[in-house]
Amino acid sequence: MLRVKDPKASVKFYEHLGMSLVEQKDFPDNKFSLYFLAYDSPKATSHGNHWTDREGIIELTHNHGTENDANYKVANGNKEPGKGFGHVCISVDNIQAACKRISDAGYKFQKRLEDGRMRHIAFALDPDEYWVEVISQKDVAETEKETTTDLQTYKMNHTMIRIKDKDASLKFYQDVMGMQLLRTAENESNGFNLYFLGYGEGKGAGREGLLELTWNYGTEKEEGKVYHDGNSEPQGFGHICVSVDDLNKACERFEKEGVSWKKKLSDGRMRNVAFVLDPDGYWIEVIQNEKYGKPPGEY
Repeated sequence: MLRVKDPKASVKFYEHLGMSLVEQKDFPDNKFSLYFLAYDSPKATSHGNHWTDREGIIELTHNHGTENDANYKVANGNKEPGKGFGHVCISVDNIQAACKRISDAGYKFQKRLEDGRMRHIAFALDPDEYWVEVISQKDVAETEKETTTDLQTYKMNHTMIRIKDKDASLKFYQDVMGMQLLRTAENESNGFNLYFLGYGEGKGAGREGLLELTWNYGTEKEEGKVYHDGNSEPQGFGHICVSVDDLNKACERFEKEGVSWKKKLSDGRMRNVAFVLDPDGYWIEVIQNEKYGKPPGEY
């Protein structure tokens, strides 16, 4: 979940990346709205599925009135104060053509393909300056001369967050959340490792809904909290989310695992969502996958 200033501008941007608005929820009494975007073409991984039954989805949260507040600005997670969340990532067919299309529409980049030594990835900036990594589903050399890009082949590949202690986080996401470690990328010369986790089989640019954990060497030795969860000031990123087959039983299992809770199912008025805290204090929303049944409460 990402907080946004102007939902019209943000939805337009993600639709330009080929996503569709698959669900919108408005809460006028509480003065906020939620927008859920995902790839939904006939070629998409989760085409036609209910919004709770998708492997890759982006939730945008708009607090009413921020679009008219000249002083409102989110923390994008990549600079202090507020460093923690890193980016969301889409994978594309022909990365050169895809990046040119984004640029031609007037959108800015944090890093273009030709910048720096890593010529196989780019980072576009959404209207709130959240980073959107763009990676290729093919060898970059093979697509250099391609001039077109097919939005129907795009995928919402992963979300990246920075972690303090790799051992604690890997244990939590595998043993407690049930994910599999799909790939590890070690970069000793630059002092960091990347860990990609997800549910089910397969890895790489062809997947959706993965979680990337970035560990910078030595942070595990630092005292106290290293990274910002995005929910205290300055706000920006809010949470990741997993949907489960039986929300009540899943929460009972989490309780037995001894998790730290931000919100139990029984807390407050919203009895259809729970929030677990990971070792860095990032919020993990847990919801009912409505393919398997209705949630225990209303949104």
